Amino acid sequence: MIRIEQLTKVFGHGAEQTLVLDRLDFSVEAREIFAVVGPSGAGKSTLAQCVSLLERPTSGSVVVNGENLSRLTERQLRVARRRIGTIFQADGLFARRTAAANIALPLEYLGVTRSETKRRVGELLDRMGLSEKANRFPHQLSGGQRQRVGIARALALRPTVLLSDEATSGLDPEATASIIALLKELRDELDLSILFITHEMDTVLQVADSVARLDHGHIVESGRLVDLLSDPASPLGRSLQPRRTHQRPSLGSRVWHVTYGSSPVPTDWVTRLSTQLGSRVSLLGASIERVRESTVGHATVAIDDDNLTRVSAVLMGLGLHSRREGDAATIRLEDVA
Repeated sequence: MIRIEQLTKVFGHGAEQTLVLDRLDFSVEAREIFAVVGPSGAGKSTLAQCVSLLERPTSGSVVVNGENLSRLTERQLRVARRRIGTIFQADGLFARRTAAANIALPLEYLGVTRSETKRRVGELLDRMGLSEKANRFPHQLSGGQRQRVGIARALALRPTVLLSDEATSGLDPEATASIIALLKELRDELDLSILFITHEMDTVLQVADSVARLDHGHIVESGRLVDLLSDPASPLGRSLQPRRTHQRPSLGSRVWHVTYGSSPVPTDWVTRLSTQLGSRVSLLGASIERVRESTVGHATVAIDDDNLTRVSAVLMGLGLHSRREGDAATIRLEDVA
């Protein structure tokens, strides 16, 4: 696992200094994919450099499997870095090296024997589905294939932590889906802790177990992905699954915005809502999907019933947080329970 404690990074000195990361705290458990999102300039790239210790934190700690890497000497750190594999945005491959030679690079650097290097490279190429591409150069591979070579190289030294720094940025949707599926498989098979830094919200929905939003060097919100998506008061949850424009309701109907709570919501909740109220209910728009074995999402409905208390009570009984359009407060399940 990896634990970040009070991580702070300041560039410059005196009046010229800039605080880029301010006392960050989070942890990534074994077999967990923890995503960090945020706008440009939030500090994501600096965070990646500090976690891999390519940049020394100004203060705070990077702890991997119980060892504080921030306190190590440069010589000790060179050894400790083997526990952290890094996948870069632009694959980071050497143009004049074949796929196999790129994967072999960290093994050669450590002086691993040729026979052991060949065996390990072959094993990784096979795992990445690239055995037939071993002697191809980067320009002869697709974007997704190049990224797979980069992942194989990151795994060459059998790390316990994988750092993905915008690894799917610039890939087409098919290649992105392939890389995400691969990372999830590797997480499960190798008990990896994966820190997934990205600006792509759609990718977070597909890959993350937990997520944090970084803004101006601060973590402004974090939590389990499903919990954030199930909380109508969560800005991060809303940004991960933004509301879309909905149809206009019929004259006389009241518009309600509902969010799936943590309790199971019946698939026929619109029909049940109409039956229990004895009123017409029209679905105006919705975004609902399965995430980590849970159904999450939100919907907008028009209801021919003006009784706030009755409608909210029925929606609550169906496992839905609710807010009537025009009202400020959201009626949440846990607030009433």
